[in-house]
Amino acid sequence: MSGSVRVRRQPSPPGKLSSTSAPRFPHPRHDHLDADQRREAASKGLRPGRKAHATGGLNLSPAEWKLLVVVLLVASAVRLFRISQPNSVVFDEVHFGKFASRYIKSAYFVDVHPPLAKLLITLAGWLFGYDGNFDFKDIAKVYENVPYVAMRMVPALMGIATIPLAYLTLRALDCRVTTALLASLFITFENGLITQSRHILLDSPLIFFTALTTFAWTAFCNEDHYEPFTESWWIWLIMTGLSLGAVVSCKWVGLFTIATIGLGTLKQLWTLLGDTRVPARLWVKHFVARAICLIVIPSIFYMSMFGIHFLILSNSGEGDGFMSSEFQHTLRGRGMADTYADVAFGSEITIRHVNTQGGYLHSHPHSYPGGSKQQQITLYPHRDTNNDWRIVNATAPGDPYTAWMDDPIAYVTNGARVKLRHVQTDKSLHSHDIRPPVSDVDFQNEVSGYGIPGYAGDANDDWIVEIYKGDKRDKESSKRLRTLRTQFRLRHPMTGCYLFSHKVKLPEWAYEQQEVTCNKQAVLANSLWYIETSTHPNFPADAPKVNYKLPGFFAKFWELQKVMWTTNAGLTDRHTYDSRPDAWPRLRRGINFWVKDHRQIYLLGNPMVWWLSTAAVFAYAAVRGLLVLRAKRGYRDFDNTKVVKYDTLCGFLFIGWALHYLPFFLMARQLFLHHYLPALYFAILLSCTVFDLVTSTLRPRVRLQIAAVLLLIAVWNYSYFSPLAYGLPWTKAKCNKAKWLKHWDFSWWVSDAKSS
Repeated sequence: MSGSVRVRRQPSPPGKLSSTSAPRFPHPRHDHLDADQRREAASKGLRPGRKAHATGGLNLSPAEWKLLVVVLLVASAVRLFRISQPNSVVFDEVHFGKFASRYIKSAYFVDVHPPLAKLLITLAGWLFGYDGNFDFKDIAKVYENVPYVAMRMVPALMGIATIPLAYLTLRALDCRVTTALLASLFITFENGLITQSRHILLDSPLIFFTALTTFAWTAFCNEDHYEPFTESWWIWLIMTGLSLGAVVSCKWVGLFTIATIGLGTLKQLWTLLGDTRVPARLWVKHFVARAICLIVIPSIFYMSMFGIHFLILSNSGEGDGFMSSEFQHTLRGRGMADTYADVAFGSEITIRHVNTQGGYLHSHPHSYPGGSKQQQITLYPHRDTNNDWRIVNATAPGDPYTAWMDDPIAYVTNGARVKLRHVQTDKSLHSHDIRPPVSDVDFQNEVSGYGIPGYAGDANDDWIVEIYKGDKRDKESSKRLRTLRTQFRLRHPMTGCYLFSHKVKLPEWAYEQQEVTCNKQAVLANSLWYIETSTHPNFPADAPKVNYKLPGFFAKFWELQKVMWTTNAGLTDRHTYDSRPDAWPRLRRGINFWVKDHRQIYLLGNPMVWWLSTAAVFAYAAVRGLLVLRAKRGYRDFDNTKVVKYDTLCGFLFIGWALHYLPFFLMARQLFLHHYLPALYFAILLSCTVFDLVTSTLRPRVRLQIAAVLLLIAVWNYSYFSPLAYGLPWTKAKCNKAKWLKHWDFSWWVSDAKSS
């Protein structure tokens, strides 16, 4: 009996342990997870348990940091090799170098991209003594007195810094060291990223901040999984917000990065909302923290960049014509003296178009080469004496152009029949049944300057004033013409058409000024005008005067956003090297950046890296679709923690790729291969994550050998196409042999004899 029954041990005597006695388990393990917790951790792409928590989930050994230093040295050698060559303007350095000159000169300009990357490039130029006098006018123009190497170093250094971010991101996603190293070296030897980062261009800063945002968000997710609302939790969340502000302040493509992080945030909040263990107050705390850090902070950062932009660009410049009159008058050199509020017959006035950036109704002593061959009438964006017109009463007896001098002051009211005489040339604003020089359609008539001094003109010089609306603050402005306050139309009584202008440029014979016509089917917005200045010799000195109400920062900021959007959408002209999004993942065609002295810089990706990343994208989509179908048939693949982990990792990177790529299909504007580079970054990380999955069951040595083979192929591709990245000479035979695809239209070489 005693052999089969265990005698229970006597209980320990009661009593209070002394304060000095050590607990039985002095180091309790809080990282222990049961099966459900392990599954939950894997669903978030995290390790099921950790002995110690490192900030951001980055458990890097000292050897890894040394490895990163070596990778950085290799990346620096690749990116900075011959960065001073060519010593002339390359591709869009024409634009972004010129913008740096405008910043240094404080001359206002308009660009479709936000200012951060341009400001960083300008800062480098200014620190190294650039005076802003080089015009960056033409590709291949040799630099003179320009610290172009320092300016190129900004995107180059950011291109280098992107490489360790890729490594750290994959390590934070719990990929193996071999995988992270492979990704960083793929990006190091990716020819397209190399080419783009070696010149005064914006894409390298854009990709850097995209990578920084992705890394910071991954680290934040790790912190959020471990313990929310800690100091490091807040640091990574705030860093994510600042990075989001920076990426969208380089290019609006950064909005796709915001969408990527936004989807991840919504998923987190949705998961918390469905967790009944999370009190409502705690959920609100999570929501508010993310709203402040991921919405408010990026917004403040973005607007701050425009605050700096406006602060620097305080002088009038070539971008004035894009902005409203109120905006223009905030710039030095564009201020306007107070002008008479009333408009009477005999007033000398300037007339501005309401819709198309407010150009002035303008004429000059040059005739149309065809049509009536009478004097040209155009829309001109700058102040000029050729913008001055005198408005007179068309129904006055005798000569209307002199009758006003002896008559009492009479204001121009709604329905008045008027004539407009060009002050400088004594030509009347005139229209007739003749087609315009550019908009040659039946419902548009030519508008011209007609007449001679002393000639009273004819009925085709007459126009009917139709007031559209006035200013609510000025009741009289809806009854009669008031300077700056009344918007009106001018109807031609003989033909029934309206004075009209639109964004159509006249040819060089009209100095590419904007076309003005008389349109029988005029769109309201394009047929509205207002009077900017008014003078009259018979007005008393104390007659009421008006001026523009100058806008504040927020009004200027919002107006510039609308101008950037409109200008960006208007870039629809075809370019010799543009391409559509469907061609980008296939690397169907590159971009010619520079040609000179039998050498060429041509943006072309590393084919192996490019096509492998594209294959990984489609492989993940196919496998994910198969898993969904299997789940419908009752298979329980998603009960496997390994499947869930890699699905989460690959899914995040796939969404990043899709959101940075697919929106371009909706754009009608001019597009180029370099627009794919942010999506390529995600695709490369995805391809290496797929590598991590495929090799997960292999021994480390075998995995390393496979990675080495892939890397050797990538390096060989890099070396083979490196003359295109660096503008190096090569032979005709090598050039022709390198055209693996017929659409790769680089076609430069030096002869075999010369190269030898």
